[in-house]
Amino acid sequence: MPDFKHVGRVKTNRRKVVVAYRVVPGDPENCLVVQTENLSADEHDTLLKLVESDAAQNAYELGEAMSRTMLPDGRNMLAGFHTTGKLNKVPADMIEMTPNNATTINLKELNELIATQQGVTVADLALKGADGKTVEPNATTTDQPVDPAEIYSKPVAEVEPVDNNDGVLSDEALAKKFRSDADRLSKEAAELRRQAEELVPTKKKTTKKASSETA
Repeated sequence: MPDFKHVGRVKTNRRKVVVAYRVVPGDPENCLVVQTENLSADEHDTLLKLVESDAAQNAYELGEAMSRTMLPDGRNMLAGFHTTGKLNKVPADMIEMTPNNATTINLKELNELIATQQGVTVADLALKGADGKTVEPNATTTDQPVDPAEIYSKPVAEVEPVDNNDGVLSDEALAKKFRSDADRLSKEAAELRRQAEELVPTKKKTTKKASSETA
């Protein structure tokens, strides 16, 4: 299985996240993430498909690719997640990057490592635009331009802790996860049935009626 950039989890409860911006301009202690379990099934599938794409894997920050991607309902992904509260600013040290099943590294430590290798500060790693602070929105991708300055200024979200030291989710959180998984699996099952029908259409059973001749 190949390594994927931009994927991780919350350190305290291991909930999966996609990191849109590893470093927030002017606020290097924080990052911007999307908790995947908070997405609808179609949003979830579209985001993961983007993450696995060459465009996302080649992007310095995933937010760049998100600003050029549309959700199934026609909204710009970056703007849509921001306006619906699904793009959250959290401390970088609360996020663990998980590029594969065998590797885990704290995002704050990763940022510090990259900064050291490049001979700069963590703040210098932030994606910058012409004004030296924000990223220029790509106005050609949506009729509702994304304003990164507004996104960056979001308040820091509280990361929901686990209920105990064993990392067990609460009944409410577990039920929410099950519903999200069920929605996604239902969609996948429907798609598999459609593909199966295209390959070999289901044959309708015919019932033979027994007939008896009367003398």
